[in-house]
Amino acid sequence: MTLFPDSHRAHGPDPSPPADAPLADRMRPRTIEEYVGQTHLVGPGRLLFGVARGERVQSLILWGPPGSGKTTLARLVARASRMRFVPYSAVLSGIKEIRHVMADSERERRASGHRTLLFVDEIHRFNKAQQDAFLPYVERGDVTLIGATTENPSFEVIGALLSRCRTVMLEPLAPREVVELLQRALADERGLAGRLDVSREHLERIAHASDGDARRALTALETLAALVAEGGTLAPELVDEALQRKTLLYDKSGEEHFNLISALHKSVRNSDADAALYWLARMMAAGEDGRYLARRLVRMALEDVGSADPGALRVALDAAQAFERLGYPEGKLALVHAAVYLARAKKSNELYVALGRAEADVERSMAEPVPLHLRNAVTPLMRATGYGEGYRYVHADPAAREEMTCLPGSLAGRMYFEAPRRPAPESP
Repeated sequence: MTLFPDSHRAHGPDPSPPADAPLADRMRPRTIEEYVGQTHLVGPGRLLFGVARGERVQSLILWGPPGSGKTTLARLVARASRMRFVPYSAVLSGIKEIRHVMADSERERRASGHRTLLFVDEIHRFNKAQQDAFLPYVERGDVTLIGATTENPSFEVIGALLSRCRTVMLEPLAPREVVELLQRALADERGLAGRLDVSREHLERIAHASDGDARRALTALETLAALVAEGGTLAPELVDEALQRKTLLYDKSGEEHFNLISALHKSVRNSDADAALYWLARMMAAGEDGRYLARRLVRMALEDVGSADPGALRVALDAAQAFERLGYPEGKLALVHAAVYLARAKKSNELYVALGRAEADVERSMAEPVPLHLRNAVTPLMRATGYGEGYRYVHADPAAREEMTCLPGSLAGRMYFEAPRRPAPESP
């Protein structure tokens, strides 16, 4: 039994999708010349220029957002190199199926000399043992592996596999590139030729709403065509109906989550209230937990505003409490209030830096006993052994502030704050 269907045995072009296949599938590019986007990879002289034309073959990890052309690029590489293309889903298969595919690939190569291009969609969903199963076959060249992932391979793909593959990063398509794909779908017989006439303005609306995802844009165009066929009038309202609510690319536990919170934090730190508001709105629109955002705002108040505006912490804490009581959507404004306040506030990280220096001394230096003059003498024995001896009360004896050290002996004179010391308190 083989896992290679007959269509994979043929070296010719992939069979055309059926007429009732989704528009995005019907309009998949058939040659590298039809491929739109990723010019930084497939343009003349670029990293994958030769690979995409079958001039050289290597295993790849394609890392990019949905609809950026990962599967299409893998198919084009297989077609150009005359390799057998075997698509494989990490969602639907396990290690048993992997071993069957690898064994079939090895037999095919030995029997006919034909190599197999194994395309693994969502390779990040495989665990370590499953990814390990690919290694010997990729190493021997029985298969050329192209893995696709929307997650950062640094965290999701084992190092041994990364070392055997070249990792390339795909970018979201630019709006003009999405418009080009939509125009092609409107003109091509495989697509919607003669069925719909859409203005450039409407196409640009779809392109911007798709966030660089070609599949999402083509699906919206196909939905629009269906709505018009049902008697709708092609107007902005119908385009909005086809698009429905915009769904943002976001994973609360994935890299995009950390990218966005980093953008929010750095915008606050840079005193850019407009950018802070944008990133906060984007995270809230994507469904981020408001309590998490509140906690991060409290951290910003402490870490970046600090002693420059002690009231900022109170603002952040009040916002967190307000959100806890109100939740979404009413609590949004509490988070906005805190973020904008923190962005506009004066900044000081002296407390953050000083703590780091103190922690470094705690880590590197000996944990010396507390000096006797700083200890409380609560029993006669403690007084007899010198506890509290030499302690001077700074409010009654201002000179004690400079003359009496409160640090361990090895750290005497150590300063954690670069700012000048505050004046000594006045005597009562």
